Amino acid sequence: MTEEEKARTATIFDVARLAGVSHQTVSRVLNDMPNVRPATRLRVENAIKQLRYVPSPAARAMVTRRSRTIGLITTGSADFGPGSTALHFNETARDARYAVITAGLLEADAANVRAAAELLVRQNVEAIVLIVQQRSAVEGLGGFDLGVPVVAIASEDRGPAHRVWLDQYGGARAAVDHLVSLGHRDIRHIAGPLESMDASERTRGWFGALAAHGLVSREPLVGDWTPASGYAHGRTIAADGATAVFVANDQMALGLMRALAEAGLTVPEDVSVVGFDDIPEAEYFSPPLTTVRQDFVRLGREAMESVLAVLGENAATDKAAGGTELVVRESTAPPRTASAHLAARVDPSEVRRSTNVP
Repeated sequence: MTEEEKARTATIFDVARLAGVSHQTVSRVLNDMPNVRPATRLRVENAIKQLRYVPSPAARAMVTRRSRTIGLITTGSADFGPGSTALHFNETARDARYAVITAGLLEADAANVRAAAELLVRQNVEAIVLIVQQRSAVEGLGGFDLGVPVVAIASEDRGPAHRVWLDQYGGARAAVDHLVSLGHRDIRHIAGPLESMDASERTRGWFGALAAHGLVSREPLVGDWTPASGYAHGRTIAADGATAVFVANDQMALGLMRALAEAGLTVPEDVSVVGFDDIPEAEYFSPPLTTVRQDFVRLGREAMESVLAVLGENAATDKAAGGTELVVRESTAPPRTASAHLAARVDPSEVRRSTNVP
């Protein structure tokens, strides 16, 4: 690379990497601020000379004024949960008089998340929020000093970010407890992708509930959140004798129910089905789907509250945004082999059950 190319392409992040400091430290040196150690200042100045870096007006403004702008990183997925969370995060940010710049990613791997975060920081955001399910995306920011706080909506404690989450584990436990209460003993699970933190917590809840009731678990069937993957696994389940299935999301439950119908099995008479998320279509499935409802409105609002906290406007803390709620509909019933007295114990007026985060 020629010297002219260096000057043309070098960024504040290149200077920071060469000097071994954060971009905020580079900004302090550029703005001749006093709170930089002499040795650090010298390293930065040498890196600036070596790269022939010319600071932009935006770079000079990073530490001298507030932008009241938040960066939001999401995946390219059209899933109901992340989309709803992002919508209510944006509404809460607007109410707090903040603008939101969104970076949507088709692939939320570590490299893409880092690149998106750098791009957002260059636009002078005050904080970054992650709505991604892949644990590698959150872990990818570990050891990477952006100079701005990061808030992750994540059901596992990963990476350096502040965290907001919903109780995926408790929701899964409630779903399986419901099936056990109906008399089911062979309860299969169609899980979400292995890299998904939410999917892992739901699988852990399924395992935990079966163990608590002294029931044997079979290997989970791993899907990809789509109805097609639920359908594919449904063809397997239709032949294996299970009387109930806990599915990690409602879309896969839809595919499962189609496969069971094609195999000549009825829901819930032959197989009971419980989903997760309570998408708007769930109550219009045939039969209406028993599922675990998540409060995405509250999750989006709590994410923005956490941003305000880390920016010093509220008390900062990682927090659970609430429990999940089991909504009982017509896709679950006692198995055909259940005794009459067990079936009689099920309250037909039951509509929903809540789980609370301890």
